[in-house]
Parts: sequence; structure tokens; C-alpha cells
Amino acid sequence: MKEKLSVLVIDDDIELCNLISDYLAQNGYRVNVLNDGLNAAAQILEQVPHIVILDLMLPHIDGLSICKQVRDDYHGSIIMLTALDDDIDEVTGLEVGADDYLAKPVKPRVLLAHIRAQLRHLEKQKKRQELECITFGNQCFVLNPTNRTLTVDSQEIELTGAEYDVLLQLAIHSGEIVSRNDLHQTIFNFEYDGIERSIDLRISRLRNKLNQHSGAGNIIQTIRNKGYLLAR
Repeated sequence: MKEKLSVLVIDDDIELCNLISDYLAQNGYRVNVLNDGLNAAAQILEQVPHIVILDLMLPHIDGLSICKQVRDDYHGSIIMLTALDDDIDEVTGLEVGADDYLAKPVKPRVLLAHIRAQLRHLEKQKKRQELECITFGNQCFVLNPTNRTLTVDSQEIELTGAEYDVLLQLAIHSGEIVSRNDLHQTIFNFEYDGIERSIDLRISRLRNKLNQHSGAGNIIQTIRNKGYLLAR
């Protein structure tokens, strides 16, 4: 029998959790629920669900902190639920590793559509991770999609999960310009709105890390009004 895809819902709204849980179960998902944030990070890493539905405002600890705690070790998708009409929270959430956002009140069929989109995105990521090692920067840097590491002269350069995701896309297309919109579509699964700066922040941090090991100037170039280019 085919294993059901798993969803972990973390929200203190018990009525909403029951509504979501029943609807997803009817659509073939295995659903677990937590109503408190205290043990949420540990449960995410222990259960390793395919998708985490995570409320922004939880008792004891907020969703952003939980997301930040697990992001480097949890490679499924995190969909953040928020009742706050504040773009700053959305930007912060994306920066700490959330993959998608939904504003409350949440319609179960809309949530299901977002879950399915994230699962398609995860499948694409899985195929990309099956790639062989990619070299760039005059073959000085080696990116290994199997274990998500970057090395130079056999020395590992520490990257966050968010930084790795951006670098992988640039490395796949090294020597070519990759637009912000293409990066947004691939990493966040939605179009760039012309304002949001998560990609720019990740590029800035990556550039600083790479340049510490490069004698050839900027490894990642910004091409005005076009995007970014990683040196081959």
C-alpha cells in the first residue's frame, strides 16, 4: 500500500486544527496536530512530515522562532499561517526559511492547493538534489547536492539552508544570468513582486562568504535590471 503523505499542523486554534485535519484526512493525507509551540521544533525533527502548517502566533514561542530552529535540519516545506496584515512578518518568515504564506481565515481547499503546490516543489527539489557535484569559480568551488555542502580546497564553507538553495540555482546555471523572478519561482514557488528582498539578502551573504575564498573578485555579479550571474 502506498504510504500517505504526512502533514503536521501546529496551531493553538483547536477548531481550525480539527477543520484542517478532517479535510486533509478526507483527501488522503496523514495528519498530526500540535496546539502548543513548546515542543514543536522537536516534533518536526522527530516526525519529519512532508509538510508543516505552522501558525505565526503560538503560546510560549512564535512560529518564526520555530521555523528558524528547524530550517537547517528539516527539508520539507513549511507553510506559515498568519492573522497579521503585516508584510514585515512575511519577509521575516521567508528569510528564516518559510516556504509559503497563507492569511487567516484559511479555506481548507485553498490550503490543500498550497500543499499540493509545495509537494510538487519538493519533488523538483529532490530531482535537483540527485545532480552530480557542480564546480564553479574556475573550478575552485565544489557544490555537492547530495549532502548540500560547499567546499573550496577541500575546506567546507558553512551555508544556511536558505543560502544553499539560492547558490544551487545559480550554480546549475553558472555563466548565465538568473533573474530574481526565476529564483523566486524556483525557491519560493511564487513570482517576484518587485519589492521583496529575501533573495537580495541571501545573495549579499553568499557573496561575502565566497569572496573570502576567491582571489578573482566577485564570484556572484549583479547584472543591472537582469539578475545575478555566478562565475563558471
